[in-house]
Amino acid sequence: MKFWIFMLVMNLLIPLTMIIFGYIYNKKPPQKPKSKFAYSGYRTSMSMKNEETWEYANRFFGKLWFRFGIPVGVISIIAFIFFIGKDKDTVGFAGMIICYVQLVAMLLPVIPTEISLRRRFDKYGNRKDK
Repeated sequence: MKFWIFMLVMNLLIPLTMIIFGYIYNKKPPQKPKSKFAYSGYRTSMSMKNEETWEYANRFFGKLWFRFGIPVGVISIIAFIFFIGKDKDTVGFAGMIICYVQLVAMLLPVIPTEISLRRRFDKYGNRKDK
């Protein structure tokens, strides 16, 4: 049972990261980094065109991460309940599969964020007229 609890806690780290950073990025996006080696925020070539694209992308991505993080966490807990009392190998394998699914869910918001950026801004980062 101790291993099951440990694996449950470990499998909730990804959803908690999504929820916490999603909330932070949505409310107060990180300052645009002046260096290519600063690793904070939603960093793609389109999001880093200028301050406006940076703020828009981080808020949009943060909102999606927050919205994805909650159901991912709930589904992870529900899925893990089915493995109470199982042997360590089964619990470990289930934890690995759940982690892989969470990683996919963690990366999925990149697609709508990039689509939204391209709809709102041109390739130079200038806002498109509506």
